[in-house]
This record gives sequence, structure tokens and C-alpha cells, in this order.
Amino acid sequence: MQRKYFGTDGIRGRSNTGIITPEIMIKLARATSIACDFLGKNPIIIIGKDTRLSSYMLEFALISGFISMGANMVLVGPVPTPAISMLVKNLRADLGIMITASHNPYYDNGVKFFKSSGHKISSELENKIEELMSIDLSEYAA
Repeated sequence: MQRKYFGTDGIRGRSNTGIITPEIMIKLARATSIACDFLGKNPIIIIGKDTRLSSYMLEFALISGFISMGANMVLVGPVPTPAISMLVKNLRADLGIMITASHNPYYDNGVKFFKSSGHKISSELENKIEELMSIDLSEYAA
């Protein structure tokens, strides 16, 4: 399967273009909710970010998408990526998300996902999210 969104370490690209836009982030959150079987379960999702200006834009878009699917959000603000891995496990959250492009230029950004164990989500789950992003998800909103 040729991937459109996920690369070797989450989703990355130039902010506010291509796949790193608020519209795509809302759809990503909705697809992730379905792929993780969160519907009707009120999952807890932790979101952290780096200090790039675009991180704030992407954070609000992801929040909108997840809340529209019935999720509970915990926002931890700017933190290093390993903090999300630790927090999702220690707080017994269902999913952790880090908005960052790590060492890439300031105009880039990305999203990394962590499962409840604190590890990255599987390639299989990434594939399932990718498949769901290609369809209309409006009928699934909470």
C-alpha cells in the first residue's frame, strides 16, 4: 500500500500546505478515533507540542476533530517528545500525540502518535488510519 500521510516517524511536511493543514488534521483525528475504536468510549487523549507557531494551529485542529468524535483531551503544552510517551502510559490515557517536526526547519511540522503503552502506534494502525482518511467520515461524528 502506497502511503499518502504516514512516513517513517509519523506525519510530516511543510506547515499549512499539503498534508499539514487544519483541514487534514481534523480528518486525521476523526479517522484515528474510528481506527482506534474510540467511538462511544470517551477516550482520554494527551496532546503535547513544540514551540513552533504552527503547532498551536495544528493542536486546535486535532482537538476539534477528536472532540467531534467524543474524546476527552488533556493538553500539556510545549514538552519534549519523550514526555508524551511517559505521560500517556503513566496517566493511563488511550492515546498520546506529539506535534513536532523535531530537528526539521521551523516551517515544517508533524504529528507523532503513541499508544497507551507509551510506544509508537503500529504500522497496521497507521495503514487503517490512512484508509479511513480516504472516505467521508461525517456520519461518524458524536
